[in-house]
Amino acid sequence: MTVADAAKESSTNVKAAVGAVSHAGVPAHFTMTEDEIIAKFPNRLRSYDLFKKMGSPRHIVAPMVDQSELAWRILSRRYGADLCYTPMFHAKLFSDDNPKYRNEQWQTNDEEKPVIVQFCANDPDILLKAAKLVVGQADAVDLNLGCPQRIASRGHYGSFLMEDWDLISRLIRKLHENLEIPVTAKIRVYEDVEKTVAYAKMVEAAGAQIITVHGRLREQKGHKTGLADWDKIKAVKAAVKVPVFANGNILYYEDIQRCMDATNADGVMSAESNLYNPALFSGKILPTWQMAEEYLEICKDIPTRFGYIRAHMFKLFRYSLPIHTDLRQQLGTAKSHEDFRSFVEEMKSRLIEDSKKEDAMVFDPENVEIDALGYRKYPHWICQPALRFEHDKVHSQSKRLLNEALVENATEKPTSDSAETPSCECVSKDTSESDPKRLKISVE
Repeated sequence: MTVADAAKESSTNVKAAVGAVSHAGVPAHFTMTEDEIIAKFPNRLRSYDLFKKMGSPRHIVAPMVDQSELAWRILSRRYGADLCYTPMFHAKLFSDDNPKYRNEQWQTNDEEKPVIVQFCANDPDILLKAAKLVVGQADAVDLNLGCPQRIASRGHYGSFLMEDWDLISRLIRKLHENLEIPVTAKIRVYEDVEKTVAYAKMVEAAGAQIITVHGRLREQKGHKTGLADWDKIKAVKAAVKVPVFANGNILYYEDIQRCMDATNADGVMSAESNLYNPALFSGKILPTWQMAEEYLEICKDIPTRFGYIRAHMFKLFRYSLPIHTDLRQQLGTAKSHEDFRSFVEEMKSRLIEDSKKEDAMVFDPENVEIDALGYRKYPHWICQPALRFEHDKVHSQSKRLLNEALVENATEKPTSDSAETPSCECVSKDTSESDPKRLKISVE
């Protein structure tokens, strides 16, 4: 089925999936027409007007629980991020009369624009109550429809609402008809492109003014993350009239334009790669200690929970801590800003020494060496994407890039005793001129 066919077929599916309809053929929970909503909120921005008001962002930092906090968003903006999302907030806890959770989680300042606040929810009234608390501070409110984690299953939110289109529509419509700022949504895809397109069109019809499409299935998570499907993102972009952000498969700066070219998306969102390389959107190749020092300087002025700081340090120094194992203990027990600064100073000193050793990897940012699978070879003190590995039971190799088939066996199916090894159908070759042999692995 072509993109155009999928878009055409989806219009019928949308009406069938959102529950009871009125005599006019629209969902019963659509209590206002679009003209009435515009009259109610004449100054509220819509679709591409919102996109343009936010500076037509191309580089977007994803919502990440306990990780896309204010200090990290400030650092990311210094290195090319045009728009940042907050971590996902739990609408019920956020809207509770006791402000403890809200005060701990939500931070912003006058310079932080644009910013979108993301919530998870399964009750339209509670979602609206939470969303109203950020009016005047956020540019928009985003509904999380993509979280695949077990806690989302237990709490019935995120991607575990994908079987309940009626509830999703009611959540978005409640904000669209009652909130002073725009509502947006972040979704995942289905196996079928036509169902994915119908889903996106339902989200748009309910009132979402921007749709972020994470091109992975709900089941693609953790060590089964696999490759994001850019073709499905492209299909959604062709079918809806609102801006679309693409999420997935961004390892290097060059992947951003590749993604935009492949999907026609209006912007590209990065999650995990941003955590390991906050300079990703700038195209700069920088040492890990520089990012750590800048982040800690920001944290001196922006109150930041030590748990967040520690998590960021573990990610930034992911490839150095296995070498300097004694510093892992120091980082794990840090309990003050001084402790974190001491850790970074010691790590920096060691990494500079590592770079000067006779057997140190010679590194030229203008001429990066490529490994056998087409991935860039960086020394451990350089910011770089995190690549997951697993044992290859089929070919008995010690390590293998997660969800990758070997190039020479790209048409070979896994045997029945290797259920954890994905089929080669989830492998996609990179045809960019810079890395012609690279097989994409997702980390987001």
